[in-house]
Amino acid sequence: MHQPTTTPRPSIYYPYKVFAPWLATHHRPQERKKVVIVGSGPAGIVTALELSRHGVPSVILESELQVSQGSRAIVFTRRSMEILQQVGVAARMSETGLPWRFGNSYFRGQRVFRMEAPHDPDDRFYPMLNIQQQYMEEYLHDACSANPLIDFRWGNKLESLEQKDTYAVLTVETPQGPYTLESDWVVAADGGRSALRTQLGLKLEGASYEGLFVIADIRIDLPLPTERLAFFDPPWNPQNTILMHREPHGIWRIDYQLPRGETTEDALRPESLKQRIDAQLEMIGHGGLAWEMDWSSVYSARTLTLPDFICKRVIFTGDAAHLLPIFGVRGANTAFQDAQSLGWHLAYVVQGKAGKSLLRNHSRERVGAAREIIDEAGKSTRFMAPPSRGFRLLRDAVLSLSLTEEFVRPLYHWRTSRPHEYTDSALNSPGDDNALFTAGPAHGAPPRNIRLGSDNYLLDHLGGGFDLLYFTPDAALPPALLQAIDREREQGTPLRVIAVGCSVTVRGADLTLPDSDGHLRARYGIPVSGGAYLLRPDQHVCARWLMLDSTRLHAALRAALPC
Repeated sequence: MHQPTTTPRPSIYYPYKVFAPWLATHHRPQERKKVVIVGSGPAGIVTALELSRHGVPSVILESELQVSQGSRAIVFTRRSMEILQQVGVAARMSETGLPWRFGNSYFRGQRVFRMEAPHDPDDRFYPMLNIQQQYMEEYLHDACSANPLIDFRWGNKLESLEQKDTYAVLTVETPQGPYTLESDWVVAADGGRSALRTQLGLKLEGASYEGLFVIADIRIDLPLPTERLAFFDPPWNPQNTILMHREPHGIWRIDYQLPRGETTEDALRPESLKQRIDAQLEMIGHGGLAWEMDWSSVYSARTLTLPDFICKRVIFTGDAAHLLPIFGVRGANTAFQDAQSLGWHLAYVVQGKAGKSLLRNHSRERVGAAREIIDEAGKSTRFMAPPSRGFRLLRDAVLSLSLTEEFVRPLYHWRTSRPHEYTDSALNSPGDDNALFTAGPAHGAPPRNIRLGSDNYLLDHLGGGFDLLYFTPDAALPPALLQAIDREREQGTPLRVIAVGCSVTVRGADLTLPDSDGHLRARYGIPVSGGAYLLRPDQHVCARWLMLDSTRLHAALRAALPC
């Protein structure tokens, strides 16, 4: 019998709430579900919310009775905020979080590199936002509680799973005993130590690094801006690295690398934590300031992925599918992109709008994204925590040269997480005009946000189905194109038409955006004569044309929705 703790987790700033467990005896008999999601971390909850946007119900199984302990993921990128806007929690994240765009790297007391993330008036969100994971999980859970399509079950632990040809059978433990649940599909979002991955005998591929880092969250009043701070080879921790981030509610995150051979147990002893945190504060000129510990942990850098995210009726996502180092804020931010992709791919298969081959596409695209991130993150990890004498000699040479030579300083930049571009996706239209464009988002890229008013942006109007951005100066869609759009809708394709460029409402379009100064058209590389973009339900570009007709639109949609 599963007995999760009912004692609120300790914290000096976050009020943990313990939820009541979901008990089978309190509910009607269990019918077979469309989707069951195991785990309520970022990947699991966003998948559920994305499925609900497409009209697909789901069940979330969470073994604990409260959100996760400690700040964990704290830096969320602009693209993550755009995804969270789609599921309705970006406003709350922005209200609590701390936006930033600058990072500083120091060596021997000298600032040797300053990262400046791009930000322009077309961006609704800053490049990065700092907020503790507990708050993000709270906001996502509140969104689930308000959604009638999501059945959130606290205190429900998956005990075992049996896969049939067309569904899976789950045995779930609760504080009142086990029950059986059937589901057409199971989403494994149960984290880096995924029990489902172990049960199915699946192995991650890649590398694990020996270097260990301590995470320490402390409450302290430091008169410093919200900027990332990185210190290489500091005098109190020679040959190692320290990172610092400001968090909301007076909390600072300090990550410091441990000397080779030190154990986790020794590193987390209170006297060890105090000595090292005091040394770091002394080094940055704020020694003697009072501080209070909230939470600490130890992590190691790993660059691992499953070679396939689908195992019969089980689909892996987030840390259950891959393990990525935190350098470049890749963990939760990658999980959001996983979830956004999985949400629409799985929903369309469940609803019969596409065949199961669409799920194979999801796996190919996200495995490709994971491997690209692993390649970049591996470079960052080898710089932050050199795994061998050779890498350390190379890193130390860069550090030394950076004191006098500006050309090596960009090597300090560890390639912050960015949205993956599905350049070679099978869903991209082979017969469009992508190769003829000289500007704008290309095949597989996410859309470029455009500011339309004081609190009105292009991405506010996208998502949920396929979006056709049709750039035209005319007051009506061409009759043949409108007929083709109607036929697609009659066949069940969720297609929304947004006309761009006309000063009056365009007949046949669902929405008209005037674009009087041509700014939107220019950012998308469209000539004055017109053109079009087709965006997938996750907003990534799957076709773009300088001239669109009904035949080309039909071909693009068939490519994006394989049978």
